Amino acid sequence: MPNPYREIFKARGAKGFAAAGFVARMPMAMAPIGIVAMLSQTHGEYWLAGAVSATYALANAFVAPQISRLVDRLGQARIVVPTTVISVLAFVVLVAAANQDWPIWTLFVSALLAAAMPSIPAMVRARWTELFRDRPEMNTAFAFESAADELVYIAGASLSVGLSVALFPEAGMLASTLFLAFGSTAFILQRSTEPRVRPVDQGSRGSAIRLRPVQIITLALIFIGATFATTEVSTVAITKELGQPGAASLVIGVYALGSFVVGIIIGALNLKTPLQIQLAIAIAIIALTTLPLLVADTVPLLALAVFVSGVAISPTFITAFGLIERRVPEAMLTEGVTWVMTGIGIGMALGSFAAGWVVDAFGAQSGFLVSVAAGAIALVIVLLGMRSLATADCDTSACDAAAVPAE
Repeated sequence: MPNPYREIFKARGAKGFAAAGFVARMPMAMAPIGIVAMLSQTHGEYWLAGAVSATYALANAFVAPQISRLVDRLGQARIVVPTTVISVLAFVVLVAAANQDWPIWTLFVSALLAAAMPSIPAMVRARWTELFRDRPEMNTAFAFESAADELVYIAGASLSVGLSVALFPEAGMLASTLFLAFGSTAFILQRSTEPRVRPVDQGSRGSAIRLRPVQIITLALIFIGATFATTEVSTVAITKELGQPGAASLVIGVYALGSFVVGIIIGALNLKTPLQIQLAIAIAIIALTTLPLLVADTVPLLALAVFVSGVAISPTFITAFGLIERRVPEAMLTEGVTWVMTGIGIGMALGSFAAGWVVDAFGAQSGFLVSVAAGAIALVIVLLGMRSLATADCDTSACDAAAVPAE
């Protein structure tokens, strides 16, 4: 049996844009924590570091879909070049402001401007879609991208913090900025695989978030994002309470490992089950596997429970993005994918806040109650939306019917 991952990389240009896209997306994980690591050392105030990082992360979550909408309308190169330049320059100013002790407002303004960073994962997936639309290889390509996202979040955050602590406070942010600049440049220079701009027809007008499937999947993934952000926060709190704070990074790494391994396996299979059913099953597994976390009161038990709770994350993302590819007009694909990623980011921010509050109020183990609640809500959302998610593949007439704002 041929290796499905080897097969997708036989496509002309696939290795190049996948490698460049991997490098260019490193700031997704490096920048938010890099800002915290930098400012906490240069200014000694965690509230300031957290506020500037949150300003960047939330602004990017809301700006990125608008940038992706322009990408769909005008093409990747025409939009990515100016937005990346703005983002790189803003990050440089942010680093300089931290190093030179410029006024506090310069930190927030530069963080806001840095949020112009485009969604590289969405554009990489758009290129895979251009290569393998309506072919079995699409599932494998999306599985590879979900695994790549996992690796970025595993390696990026650790690299950013490690550089800042080992070298100098700004080192993590400088590395993140260089990854963005060089990775994006290499990505955009590969014009042969850039998706062609589709004409905007009646079914492709307005924003992708007006489409019911995008609304359902984005809302569900807000709560999925909350489950794994909550798991990370609660893990840190429990390991500290158990007197083994150093075990937190190992446990969190095991969490991502479970998702990575299962995602790779799923990508190698050509499953015939409808994607909306696969999504419901994956989210049901996430919801169910949050329950053992409530009784994991030792580090080994916690590591095991966290590993199990992470196994369905990549399959959830694979099927969610696969549904977006099938339920959104071609002229709105990049924006549709970006909205889903925005949902994940918002969920992580809200989950971290909620888990932190619960831990402070009720104890470390109670933080996992947020995961349980979020997983259950995500499952209810998908089950209630199954009819819309099962709509026939999105041609113009189908999307006209779907493009009705939610009441």
